[in-house]
Amino acid sequence: MVENYPHASPIVNARETFLGNHENAPPATQAVPCKREAIPLDRVIAVVGCDGAGKSTLTADLHAHLQDQCPTQFLYLGQDSGNILRSILGLPLIGPAIGRSLVRRSQRAHGDKDKSAAPDAITALAIHLLSRWRRHKFRRMLALNRRGVVVIADRYPQAEAPGFYFDGPGLAASDAGTAFVRWLAARERRLYEDMARYVPALLIRLNVDAGTAHARKPDHKFAMLRDKVRVIPTLAFNGARIVDLDGNAPYAEVLRAALAAVREIQRPSADFAAPG
Repeated sequence: MVENYPHASPIVNARETFLGNHENAPPATQAVPCKREAIPLDRVIAVVGCDGAGKSTLTADLHAHLQDQCPTQFLYLGQDSGNILRSILGLPLIGPAIGRSLVRRSQRAHGDKDKSAAPDAITALAIHLLSRWRRHKFRRMLALNRRGVVVIADRYPQAEAPGFYFDGPGLAASDAGTAFVRWLAARERRLYEDMARYVPALLIRLNVDAGTAHARKPDHKFAMLRDKVRVIPTLAFNGARIVDLDGNAPYAEVLRAALAAVREIQRPSADFAAPG
């Protein structure tokens, strides 16, 4: 159940879309460690993993177990591009036209042509705004943590591997593109480096193989899922305390292991009540 990965901490026992999927660089084969000084968040529990790994189900159940014991809030830290697109399409008169334009740009960004090409200025601006929206939600998480609320986060931003596939920067800072695009990329990079400084008390990583992920999410591109399965286990999340769980295992076992990991971090703090 508990798997061994390079950045995992043995905390249970010793055995242990729209524009959002645009990449301006080939997926990383190995994450680059974030070197910013870590700021611990003592009441944040994050769940990460490939689509189809079971993040939504597990975060919902963790929230249900904890909310009767202490103030608890669920927070989705993904980019929300699908919801944003639906909101744009719902705008009177101009919504459909803007939405169609964005979809066309997304389709070009996701095409089979050279993905190392820099996006145009409008696409880059849209990607940058999605990242700023993620930071807005991240700041809400920080505020909840300061107030003593336990936050169960579905996904968590990182600055080690570029790409929204991996909850990293959507614009890879490089020499490609116009000066405006490079400026946006640099600002976005700093934004993710700042978020990555904040380290959750516990990060639960659900690992599945690409075939299982695609069987559970048949509407997702297999190549995207394969990249996520390859890269996400290499992320260190700035030294976070990580427990790796096998998302292929029966869900009851996954939930038990996750709750055991939560209880482990609760022991030092009387305020962080254990689930029953």
